[in-house]
Parts: sequence; structure tokens; C-alpha cells
Amino acid sequence: MKEIQLKYGCNPNQKPSRIYSVDGKDLPVTVLNGKPGYINFLDALNGWQLVKELKEATGLPSATSFKHVSPAGAATGVPLSETLKKIYWVDDLGELSPLACAYARARGADRMSSFGDFIALSDVCDVSTAKMIKREVSDGIIAPGYEPEALEILKGKKRGNYNIILMDPNYEAPKLETKEVYGIAFEQGRNELQIGQDFFSQVVTENKELTKEVKRDLIISLITLKYTQSNSVCYVKEGQAIGIGAGQQSRIHCTRLAGNKADNWWLRQNEKVLNLPFKEDIGRPDRDNAIDLYIGDESEDLLADGVWENTFTTKPAEFTRAEKRAWLDQLEDVSLGSDAFFPFGDNIERAKKSGVKYIAQPGGSVRDDNVIAVCNKYNMVMAFTGIRLFHH
Repeated sequence: MKEIQLKYGCNPNQKPSRIYSVDGKDLPVTVLNGKPGYINFLDALNGWQLVKELKEATGLPSATSFKHVSPAGAATGVPLSETLKKIYWVDDLGELSPLACAYARARGADRMSSFGDFIALSDVCDVSTAKMIKREVSDGIIAPGYEPEALEILKGKKRGNYNIILMDPNYEAPKLETKEVYGIAFEQGRNELQIGQDFFSQVVTENKELTKEVKRDLIISLITLKYTQSNSVCYVKEGQAIGIGAGQQSRIHCTRLAGNKADNWWLRQNEKVLNLPFKEDIGRPDRDNAIDLYIGDESEDLLADGVWENTFTTKPAEFTRAEKRAWLDQLEDVSLGSDAFFPFGDNIERAKKSGVKYIAQPGGSVRDDNVIAVCNKYNMVMAFTGIRLFHH
């Protein structure tokens, strides 16, 4: 097919709407089920590029969870600890394939943001991954293939209307890309930058130790940023993004937003959260909402008398600010990527509060010396890549 008609554009009043091949060739996508919309395809095609590049750079099956043209999570198929299985709500699914581990991590990093996501997988969707996806609230999926049983499982979602897209893994995009805004065409060379292990050779701090695992995490952060609406910052630990700050006008606000999400990921692993006495009939989305309130600054809205009874069998003890800070102080060895340079050392100070030790950023600020000095104060390792990764 050379074009696909869509129900409408970004909003219901924006008609007509379609996607079509700009070079007259067949589209590299096939809709196997459902009727994906305009934003669905934006998420699908950006997500596909992200996981394709993650797989090429790391050699590991990869997955991403996209919402509104930015990833809520991105991850590789690193095995899950028992604690992560619990906080990602997959501890009852038995043995998980590497691809399923990747999606569990991508979905689980920020479950609040991933609600109603569009999924991209680097590999053929297997039964293990499909069973996980079946019970999550999701708009659709793009993958280079589907095992027959996995496809039937996914077709059963959303009363048979779940969006399933098959991607041609051999498709190569044109070297030039164009888009139109207000009747004016924009053209640029496609960002074909390949991010790999040799991307971090210019280490500018006193501490210069970068292990292979750390480089993997920095690669994940930068490839994720390559497909995240700018400005953006990404925190990564153990093969997955744990906090993504997207679309902020200020760099420090990106760092804070992503850091707050990384903090929440870590707080969810505290015994107080793991042992919350949920009622048996409380579903995963409602548990996610309750946990978000419990670990946040407005926990009184959840724990007030006459309210907590709706969610818990017994009233949970408050998770105090001091207890949360003490637990966050145990988070360490986090990697951080930024899509543009840090203009002030305050970004490093904020990153330190979320356990960051390794940083990759373009460099080039007039205050690079200050940023490096703050890194040295905390014995951090920072590499200048010399490459900006804006995405709009």
C-alpha cells in the first residue's frame, strides 16, 4: 500500500488525514488489526527507530513505551530481579523471555505515563511478551513480526480493535526528510548518527572510569534522547531508562523532571511500598495511582480517614520525607544523558540527588569549567560527546 487513510489527525476536527509514501513506493508498514490514528503512527515510527537502534547498539532485544511522541520508557532485555518483577506487576507471569523483560522494564519505569501507550519492539513479538501486553492498557504495537499465537492474543485486546502494525525491518528511510508547517515545507538531512561504545572517548573529569556496562547505559540514554521531544534528559540504570524529562524549555527543569521520575522508580522498591496492603479487587492502574500518591508530597489525600479504606485492607503508615530521603540516598551508579549542554552546575547538583555518577552531554557551554568542577566534587565521570540530539 502507498497510503493509509486515518480517522482524523491530531484532533477529531482535523480532517482529512492520511499517511502516504513520499517517494511513491509501498509503505513499510502493514496494519494487521485495528485502525491506528495520526498520533499512533507518530509514536509507532519514532518508537521503531528507537528500538531498532538500541538493538543494533547493544545486541539486546529492546522495547519502548511511547506517549505523545516521546518515550515514557525504553529498555533492553536484561533479566529482572525479584523486586523489579514485583513493582512492574509481572511476578505472576512465570519465566519471561528477554523481549518480555525489555517491555516490562520500558512499561514499568514510569507506569503512570505509560498508561495507554504505543509499544515498539525490536524483535518478533513472542507469546511471553504478548501475554504481558494483553493485560495492560495500551493503544497499539509495532514490531517486525508476530508469532501466530502472540498475534491472536493481541487481536483479543480492546474488543478486537487493538492496533497492531507490522514493520518491514529492512526498510531504509530517505536521506532527506520533510514536513510542512503552516503551508511551508521544512527539509533536513535525516539524523543518522550512530551511537556506540566509542562515543565516550572525551572524558573531561578527573575520574575517567567507564565500564562496558556503564557505556551501555549511556548509549541507552542518548538513543532514547534522540527520539524524545527536546529539551530532554534521561536517567538510566541497569539497562533501562528510569526517568525521562521531555519537552521542557529549561535544562534544569528537564533534569528535575527526569530526576523526580527516577526517584519514584527507586521509592517504589522500598519495603513500605512493596508491602502496601491493597485490597484484592484493586487493579494495576489503580494501584499505580495509589502508589504515586503514597510516595509523593500529597499522601494525605490517600491516607485520610474515609479514603484509605477504598484501597487498603489496613491503613498504611506514612512514608515520611526523612524516610524517603534516606532511601533515595542509597540509589547509586545511575547514568545520565542530556540532548544539549548543561549551562549551569545546578543540573549536576540535582542529578547527584538521584544517584547519578556517569554523565554524557555535548559540552560547549561557556560554563563548562563550572559543570566539570561540580562533577569532580562528587567524583563523577563526565564525557563530552560534541553532538547535540535535539528532536522536534
